Amino acid sequence: MHGCCYCLEKKQKIMTFIPIKNAGERLRNIKMIATDMDGTITQSGKFTSNLLQALERLKQKNIAVLIVTGRSAGWVDGVRNYLPVTGAFAENGGVLFYERETPEILTPISDLNHHRQQLAKTFNFLKNKFPLLQITADNQFRLTDWTFDIKNLTNGELRELGKLCEDQGWGFTYSTVQCHIKPKKQDKATALKQVLKKYFPKISTEQIITVGDSPNDETMFDTNKFPLSVGVANILEYRDQLNHQPVYLTTASGGEGFCELVSLMT
Repeated sequence: MHGCCYCLEKKQKIMTFIPIKNAGERLRNIKMIATDMDGTITQSGKFTSNLLQALERLKQKNIAVLIVTGRSAGWVDGVRNYLPVTGAFAENGGVLFYERETPEILTPISDLNHHRQQLAKTFNFLKNKFPLLQITADNQFRLTDWTFDIKNLTNGELRELGKLCEDQGWGFTYSTVQCHIKPKKQDKATALKQVLKKYFPKISTEQIITVGDSPNDETMFDTNKFPLSVGVANILEYRDQLNHQPVYLTTASGGEGFCELVSLMT
């Protein structure tokens, strides 16, 4: 830590995170928080009472909360009914749960069955090169992407997997819990901007805070798309793997870091 900023060197370029306590007036006119879930609002994999209280305070202040997670559509459908949030994205922006009874698929896919077959084919191609890859337990509940466990994969192997997916015509990303084979243009920022335009046209990007903790959140850290972004402290584990860095950093990790942000807003 140097002065008021956390300084990080990447490819001879100095990256700085500003402590969230220094955000000041930028937090005064916020109308929405778009936040990742695992490792961002969870603490040791759980929703805490502090988090639920923080979400209730945001609701009382009329600040909308959108969950933007890589978790499966089937899993997110349950969570969005449990948490006091406005809506939720699943599969890194592939699926939205908002006004409809059924999920809204945001990525144009003409034939879901064929799409799943092609994803399975690509996973088998990867598995031939990395025999220890294991499909995640929630993969069967997915619609737009395919996931496998990240456990024991090195940074070099993750880069190689990303390149192999690209060569096969797919996108690739990963989080603290899993790796995703996905449509190339499917990411959190693209989906969020699409939904803002359709359902929240009166909210500007300057009135939104995006929050995350891992590489699959980095499109939401792109200041050309969302100028106000926050990383909870555990984002530091990935500082050398991000092309886009959050502007602000919380002191605490995970859900406690998210609650730290909320306390400054409410």
